[in-house]
Amino acid sequence: MTIESDLPSRYEIRTLGPEHAEWAKAIVSHSNLFASPVWSQIYRQDATQRCYDLFRTADYLVDHQIDSGLSLGIFDKEYKFKQPASAATGGKLYWKLDDASAGGEELLEQMDFPLVSVALAYDSINALDLEKLTPMIAVLPPLLIAFKLLEERDEREPSSWKATGPAQVLFRNATATKVGEEGHGFMKLLARYMMRKSAAEGWRGIQIECAHDAVTHVWSKPPSPFKGEAVSRFKCDTYEHKDEEGRTTFPFQPATQELVKVYVHLTPS
Repeated sequence: MTIESDLPSRYEIRTLGPEHAEWAKAIVSHSNLFASPVWSQIYRQDATQRCYDLFRTADYLVDHQIDSGLSLGIFDKEYKFKQPASAATGGKLYWKLDDASAGGEELLEQMDFPLVSVALAYDSINALDLEKLTPMIAVLPPLLIAFKLLEERDEREPSSWKATGPAQVLFRNATATKVGEEGHGFMKLLARYMMRKSAAEGWRGIQIECAHDAVTHVWSKPPSPFKGEAVSRFKCDTYEHKDEEGRTTFPFQPATQELVKVYVHLTPS
């Protein structure tokens, strides 16, 4: 099965394997804490330490999705390694997880590998174990609020879309492009490639929680014959959360991003 990627010839899409897990964790952690319109706004003061903490605790989330065989990445075939040791292994991460003095640019410089963008995914029938996500959620506490809120505001009848068996509905969780590589359209090309590939393999839908306007646009307005549907949403700056003691907080401020859950129908209704 050949699926066109529409990428320039120097890049290629590959299925991510365990050997790419550390790179994927680094891209997801760094882009979220230094470029996300949500997390980089909420955590401005301790971004490096929180980036390290996210990297340390993201093993289960990333491994679960890579092990599914459904996660994709874009690789730069003409990438120029910064250090000889990186070329010898095909790429290397040089983060010093005890050095919180490093800034975002320094951490980026230490990401010496050809992976430039990731789209992590898994079969929804093989759901994530929330308990195993607890350490990661402790790093980004509002994350759990976001997913629960999008779930509560989803008014669809579950039987109308949920999977009843394997290879029916794909769940996307973690879209990230290496900082500095934005603007090439990698996220869009990777998303559309995944839509075409999944449809060809017989999947009927893909669901994704979007925390960036560009991601929401790409997934809610897919190319024909696919159909995108925004099924729930909320605005970071206006959402009021009541804690267990009844106190009102604004857990996503000062971020102003709208978070949107999107479902893409891959098969004609």
